[in-house]
Amino acid sequence: MKNQVNVVNRKAKFEYEFIDTYTAGVVLTGVEVKFIRDGRLSFVDSFCTFIGGELFVRNLSISGTGNDNIKRDRKILLKKRELARLEKELIKGLTIVPYRLFLNEKGLIKIEVILAKGKKLYDKRETIKARDIEREINRKS
Repeated sequence: MKNQVNVVNRKAKFEYEFIDTYTAGVVLTGVEVKFIRDGRLSFVDSFCTFIGGELFVRNLSISGTGNDNIKRDRKILLKKRELARLEKELIKGLTIVPYRLFLNEKGLIKIEVILAKGKKLYDKRETIKARDIEREINRKS
């Protein structure tokens, strides 16, 4: 099956410093799968949270006609020890960010969640500076 779905949360790379990456399944309805394959989703204001010992992604917007619950909570499917490890890291002040939604080799929709630390303002400025320098080097080449 052709890998046609690959939506990335580009703002996350600017806002957070990535520590660890987890690839997981996500519980979706049939209509949501159809809309995702059409590329009608947005990561704006989405985040992950623990509810009753399970990890959920909130505010992941999947838009389409006739879809009433476009921003409902969607369960993320991880192993118990991965969930326990993530929950421990949240206590230390880190956050879990949904980073990428994609289609794997088998045609299943997967989500990539990142364990991350929020950047300070001066870190963001350094990121912008490094990106501008890289752009200048590429332009001269």
